Amino acid sequence: MTRAAVLGKPIGHSLSPVLHRAAYAAMGLDGWTYEAYECDETGLWGFLESLDEEWAGLSLTMPLKRTALKLVDTVSDLAVAVGGANTVVVRDGRRHGDNTDVHGIVAALAEAGLGAPGSALVLGGGATAASALAALAELGLTKAGLAVRNPERAAESVSVGERFGLDLKVGSLDRLPDMLDADLVLSTLPGIAADPFAGQLAASGAALFDVVYAPWPTACASAVEEAGGRVVGGFPMLLHQAVRQVELMTGRDDVPVEAMRAAGEAELRRRAAMPVSPLSSRD
Repeated sequence: MTRAAVLGKPIGHSLSPVLHRAAYAAMGLDGWTYEAYECDETGLWGFLESLDEEWAGLSLTMPLKRTALKLVDTVSDLAVAVGGANTVVVRDGRRHGDNTDVHGIVAALAEAGLGAPGSALVLGGGATAASALAALAELGLTKAGLAVRNPERAAESVSVGERFGLDLKVGSLDRLPDMLDADLVLSTLPGIAADPFAGQLAASGAALFDVVYAPWPTACASAVEEAGGRVVGGFPMLLHQAVRQVELMTGRDDVPVEAMRAAGEAELRRRAAMPVSPLSSRD
């Protein structure tokens, strides 16, 4: 048996088990398992220490991505620069930290025909925002906007931007209209936190990438679509970052993207039909 899992807190909402299991099934990896474990920052070290030769790797979601950097044996340059590892690959008894969120964002935008924005604004200052800034740099931007609740506490995000060669203009979410002169807005705000800005985003004419994938559509996505704007949801990002994780954990490049997409979309439809909606979520 070869084991893999997703860790985080809360974890019940995670779509990762559905995506990874669909990949294993389509790839003929009958001996592979993928589970979800609730784990906070204080429990991560113990979990990592328990990994034996059966383990191929871990997916990490909130709040573990930054903590993991200090606990793995080696870490990729990208994860260091972004300031977060959402992936741990186990090889020869050693744990290697990596970041596939950046790939997920780049691939999701390219798939939607938004892979070459002339200008961009990121909402939020957490780990996903850092990956969004790295993705913008990979797409060729040299400057971007960053809107956060408290600009005085944005030093870490500014440092990430600098490491990727981005000239950042930092402003407050309270004055968002002053910054909405971008072609693309990337909202990394969790759950309903972005809802108060839906009207402003719709009026701006910018395309929207919203990392939330459930419940969908978000208020912002609906408003932008109704105004005729282009919208990309969080599911394509989650899908493509999971594809890269499967590649890293299995060592194979024949990962079945469409089988994973179909499984994920079917699960989201199932959840949407439930009497009680699932927790607003991001992996």
